[in-house]
Amino acid sequence: MILRKAIAFFKRDFKLQTSYRLAFLMQFFGIFFSVMIFFFLSRVFGKSVSSHLASYGGDYFAFVLIGIAFSSFLSTGLGSFSSSISSAQGQGTLEAMLVTPTKLATIILCSSLWNFALTSLNVLVYLLLGAIVFGLDLSKTNVPAALLILFLTILIFSSIGIISASFIMVFKRGDPINWLFGSFSSLFGGTYFPITVLPAWLQKISYFIPLFYALRGMRYAVLQGYTFRQLSGDIIALCIFSLVFLPISLLCFRKAVRQAKIEGSLVTY
Repeated sequence: MILRKAIAFFKRDFKLQTSYRLAFLMQFFGIFFSVMIFFFLSRVFGKSVSSHLASYGGDYFAFVLIGIAFSSFLSTGLGSFSSSISSAQGQGTLEAMLVTPTKLATIILCSSLWNFALTSLNVLVYLLLGAIVFGLDLSKTNVPAALLILFLTILIFSSIGIISASFIMVFKRGDPINWLFGSFSSLFGGTYFPITVLPAWLQKISYFIPLFYALRGMRYAVLQGYTFRQLSGDIIALCIFSLVFLPISLLCFRKAVRQAKIEGSLVTY
């Protein structure tokens, strides 16, 4: 039953997105231009940070491509759940869906499936463009390790996104979780530059950012082909973040739903 509902939500969102064909196709053109911009930036500034990239192979283009590709899961995780709630409230469809036997948690989770599927497709396009057009070397990729890191990454970011959605459900607007994690992850997660360029005291902040371990592990797995044993530190860190954020997110969501029902604001925007 849950699988059938998940497929139904996926089909709905797929038809909705593809009905705007121009906007759908422009996403992929945007990816191409983004990759091209960073390729030429790496030709200009890459040598200035090459000393900080020795452990990743020394190629800034490969470093930043992995960063911008896989960090997109962060924005998807942070925004998809809250946007699903806001959209359903604004369109007045949340109340209709709540009349059905489907639980609210199932509605929210299934509504995010398309976003994560589209993000995964975008990441694949990033990597294919990098490899085919710009010569990115993916021959060393440890696929099983990369998939494990990706799974843990999605689990963590989804948990944070559920906490974010809990704030939206109660307060409607003004989400500190999205702003806090988005801002700190962009600066200290190592998306665009290695954290070693930061002052030593600022580097310590990165060790509390899940994105840092996700990107470092993914770069080692994709660019250097590290084994599970070599990646154990990053994998363990991601597992710890998962064990912390997942139960907290479920607790926050449960309390947010209860509070919204008490106030009678569950379907208002």
